[in-house]
Amino acid sequence: MQIGPYQLENKLILAPMAGISDRPFRELCKQFGAGLAVSEMVASNPALRHHKRTLLKADHNGETGLRSVQILGTDPRQMADAARFNAQRGAQIIDINMGCPAKKVCSIAAGSALLRDEALVRKILDTVVNAVDIPVTLKIRTGWDLYSRNAVEIAKIAEESGIAALTLHGRTRACKFNGQAEYETIKKVKQSVSIPIIANGDIDSAEKAKYVLDTTGADAIMIGRAAQGNPWLFNQISQFLKTGKAVEKPTDSAIHNTLLGHLEQLYSFYGNACGVRIARKHIGWYFKQLGCVSQDIKNNINQTMCPTRQLALIDSAFNLLTTDRAA
Repeated sequence: MQIGPYQLENKLILAPMAGISDRPFRELCKQFGAGLAVSEMVASNPALRHHKRTLLKADHNGETGLRSVQILGTDPRQMADAARFNAQRGAQIIDINMGCPAKKVCSIAAGSALLRDEALVRKILDTVVNAVDIPVTLKIRTGWDLYSRNAVEIAKIAEESGIAALTLHGRTRACKFNGQAEYETIKKVKQSVSIPIIANGDIDSAEKAKYVLDTTGADAIMIGRAAQGNPWLFNQISQFLKTGKAVEKPTDSAIHNTLLGHLEQLYSFYGNACGVRIARKHIGWYFKQLGCVSQDIKNNINQTMCPTRQLALIDSAFNLLTTDRAA
């Protein structure tokens, strides 16, 4: 798939997820086959631009592959300034968030709330595209609610504004993450414009990935929640698309080693205290792949504030798991 001058290695993209798609997770998913990994969203508000947390969200130090940063806001000039700022810091692609359904985002008319104002959408896209010399992409939902699906209209505006690629999540804002994603609207958008279309929503297996690509005609797929604790999904999809054969799920040992490596990167990136806290949600997602870790073990891991202790408890959990499976 092509985004501006950049040819992606494959059709698989890691979604920008707030509090999740940091540099350690982006690198991990690229290692397992993601052709592109988009940063978690960063606010365009200039007052927050140099805040430590904002800078960490778009930290690309030593990152491999293409660097894509997602920006969020409602003011065209601030969005343009944010695009320029992140381009100067190393971003090679700017992604605009018009898909986030979070209440705190939509309450300030940002994210998917922007879909209700097509004139403002056009102004933001025109302004940002003209502000930078790198490709600008856009992520949206099918509309504000089931009665106002306007993804086709937004896609046409995006194409006219010079957007290099469009990601469409197959839900409205009102749906949030409830129910099932629908792909018919993505298919309609793909048939209505000539820019690359990326399908997003409920893609949680290699078979589902192929189904979505075949059904929508999309140029690529974006994977979000299904990659949490499961970075191997990218390799599984890649191999299935190439060969039609399913790849075996990772062994307990592979999950153990990957988890330990991921945690070490989190400690290094955030520092020990913050790294331990952020690691907890990832540990929970990895343990879901195992399916039989006791709540007591999870509680002990979540209560510790020491990296060494956290790692030791994880080792103990896997040792116990090995013993139980052998019994």
